Amino acid sequence: MIDTILNTPLMNDTSLGDLLSLEFLIAILGDVLAAIVILIIGFAVAGWAGRRVRGVGQRNSHLDETLFNFLGNILRYVIIGFACLFILNTFGVQTTSVVAVVGAAGLAIGLALQGTLSNVAAGVMIIFFRPIKNGDFVEVNGQMGTVKDISLNFTELASVGNVQIIIPNSEVWGNTIVNYSGYDKRRAEWEFGVGYGANLADAERVIRDTIMADERSLSDPEPFIQVNNLNASSVDFLVRVWVNAADYFAYQADMKRRVKEALDDAGVPIPFPTRTIVIEKGDDDAPDHGDTDRSHEGRVRAEEGLT
Repeated sequence: MIDTILNTPLMNDTSLGDLLSLEFLIAILGDVLAAIVILIIGFAVAGWAGRRVRGVGQRNSHLDETLFNFLGNILRYVIIGFACLFILNTFGVQTTSVVAVVGAAGLAIGLALQGTLSNVAAGVMIIFFRPIKNGDFVEVNGQMGTVKDISLNFTELASVGNVQIIIPNSEVWGNTIVNYSGYDKRRAEWEFGVGYGANLADAERVIRDTIMADERSLSDPEPFIQVNNLNASSVDFLVRVWVNAADYFAYQADMKRRVKEALDDAGVPIPFPTRTIVIEKGDDDAPDHGDTDRSHEGRVRAEEGLT
């Protein structure tokens, strides 16, 4: 009975007894050991190659680190994929049929995960065309912050308050991107008002000297300081000065205070909102007409303006 079972052919004229033979078990063990060695070597080579590619972007400041991180990860997965194909070949599996099955499964998964794949496609476009990169201060889809990471699925921002913001890549690539770090220089702009009684030449000199005394102010392109508007009770100077993009926000805030203090020290009048209330009383001696009692009430008129 046992001999009959062991001699029963299973596949390719191979019986159960052949499968349980010492030679067959040694061959299987050899294939398993070879597969383990190939897998270990594959992971080691994939990790080394990925680090080498990423290191190129880290060592060269003029190269985009995000792009090389992406290429390093792609290379790593490709090497691991080839290692898996070698393992299947070790066990005698026809890899062509496996590739066909994987392709069909990939098509089905792709149809089921259209939204996720759109994020991946957008991530590839962002990484290759580089409208933004790590470290840029941007506004995307109504969110403003510093770019911390760009992956295949999402873009991570850190807000001004250091709050993590995760935006799907399809919403990044499909929306308007405002990159405040896109250029090295930015133009700061203010409007300072002085009273009509002020000496405009002195006021302009105070504003110019105060702003250009700051080392962050750039003389090229030349600053623009001119009277721009005549308001009801003020003369407004429009001031435009170029500055390095990295200094923009602090510089913009600092100059407002410094110019105001400099104008005060120079005795240049600065208009501020006031309200004047005029009370007009009626004439109590005026004669009454008719039988209807009418009282004379005071009227209050409020005039708003600047002095």
